[in-house]
Amino acid sequence: MRLVAGNWKMNGSRALVGEMIGGLAERMSGAPPRCGVAVCPPAHLLEAARAAAGEGVQIGGQDCSDEAGPGAFTGELSAAMLADAGCRYVIVGHSERRQRLGEDDALVRAKAGQALAAGLIPIICVGEVLSEREAGEAVARVTAQVRGSLPDGAKRGAVVVAYEPVWAIGTGLTATGEDIAEMHAAIGRELGDLRQVVPILYGGSVKAKNAGEILSTAGVDGALVGGASLALDEFWAIVAAA
Repeated sequence: MRLVAGNWKMNGSRALVGEMIGGLAERMSGAPPRCGVAVCPPAHLLEAARAAAGEGVQIGGQDCSDEAGPGAFTGELSAAMLADAGCRYVIVGHSERRQRLGEDDALVRAKAGQALAAGLIPIICVGEVLSEREAGEAVARVTAQVRGSLPDGAKRGAVVVAYEPVWAIGTGLTATGEDIAEMHAAIGRELGDLRQVVPILYGGSVKAKNAGEILSTAGVDGALVGGASLALDEFWAIVAAA
């Protein structure tokens, strides 16, 4: 199934949960989309989000610990805690964590493994920076991230891969359809037999105005949406395009 997932990042409030997630649930009850829909709010809003989501909207975390827990890991949330809060998905390896916090493939792989062990579906993010694309190293970089970040348990459980060119996140820039198709095909080859069961999402300034073109590109199974997931009409238009 196709998937549209919203990543709220460090945004949101209880009021927005009611407006956005409650609004999505209401619209989906009247016109169920032919794709999965998930929203990943900040951790302090997970309980409210789950309550507002009803049956149609799935809830996800934005990160999880590489430790199973419980234990003395101040500030961390285990995958099991997210599952207990009603999450179905968790984002791991987002470029903002890879770039700002130095998370490498091994750490992302460990987090994805913990997610699988807790019964969550990890959304494993990969993507190249602008200098790597300009140097012609984008495909090699991204496929190496896929290879290094995919947990062993992926053969026994569900995972999602999200390709987000780092230079297109929050910049208003988007990769061309040709660039997206090439990268999704390369990721598919790296996945091998798993490609039949692993969706590959595209992320990076996905908006209502470009969603139709992006989601009709070969190899694109959905979208990981940032800023546009904070506005109900905008996000709903992306869901409709999927």
